[in-house]
Amino acid sequence: MAKKREEREMGMLLDEIIEGMPLFAKELVAGGVAGGFAKTVVAPLERVKILFQTRRDEFKAVGLFGSFQKISHTEGVMGFYRGNGASVARIVPYAALHYMTYEQYRRWIILRVPDIGRGPVLDLVAGSFAGGTAVLLTYPLDLVRTKLAYQIVSSSKVNIHGVVGMEQVYKGIRDCFSKTLKESGLRGLYRGVAPSLYGIFPYAGLKFYFYEEMKRHVPEERKKDIVVKMVCGSVAGLLGQTFTYPLDVVRRQMQVQRLSVSNNAELKGTMETLVMIVQNQGWKQLFSGLSINYLKVVPSVAIGFTVYDLVKASLRVPSRDVIEAVTDKRNSQPSLHS
Repeated sequence: MAKKREEREMGMLLDEIIEGMPLFAKELVAGGVAGGFAKTVVAPLERVKILFQTRRDEFKAVGLFGSFQKISHTEGVMGFYRGNGASVARIVPYAALHYMTYEQYRRWIILRVPDIGRGPVLDLVAGSFAGGTAVLLTYPLDLVRTKLAYQIVSSSKVNIHGVVGMEQVYKGIRDCFSKTLKESGLRGLYRGVAPSLYGIFPYAGLKFYFYEEMKRHVPEERKKDIVVKMVCGSVAGLLGQTFTYPLDVVRRQMQVQRLSVSNNAELKGTMETLVMIVQNQGWKQLFSGLSINYLKVVPSVAIGFTVYDLVKASLRVPSRDVIEAVTDKRNSQPSLHS
């Protein structure tokens, strides 16, 4: 009896907390949970993709399954999650900010520019600014994740032909932050941020643009179907990623230039790095790892959308239609100065 009373009291307390949370906080929580969960599921593919982008000679030649075997033999199962701690530490605030600022920018635009309508252009603009905001605030964590994932630390008990061993430069997230700051200062933590912004603005905008455009062709009775949302989101993510992927490769190579024994041009900019990749490695390198990214994006987006919707429902976030109806009501109220 006492246990049931405690459970009831806990439930009431939880209800009070949820009801007291502002809308933006609920969107932050839902986005963060969705991002962290989805990123962990696809972490092995993300690790291999980064190695494809930055260690072409060692991994690209053996392909996807060969790369999985090399990592498994040299680093074990945990090797697939090298850098995932930094990845999750970045993606939780990144996804939280991305989802929340997208919704906030969308509502702000509707409030400030009521004649803009509800078409895909609204989502293109809101998504682009949301992506840029999230990148700027979380980029150092992405840089640390890439540096940790780039390291290949071979076990002393095995010697796999074709794997170039290296000293473990960074012992963990904190150590990587500390050494990067010491070597390059605050600017070093934003190494490669330019191609990130060049890529995220069109990618984030196009992702939401394609998503809304595709939903327009879905029958009205199916638009609330979560499976339909996941399919639309996945295809939209694939289209957006294809257009902006070369900038992702440029960003990765800029992030690890100080670690590469074959490249001393640490100070190359975005366009210089792009030209260098094409001249030295061929234009195909700009799409290295794209097939893995396709395998990663589909489950990642599907899981992300599903978890996001589930958490929003559990936090009792009203539907976008309800929220925008309130915004429209504010717009329709006469001004005191009119």
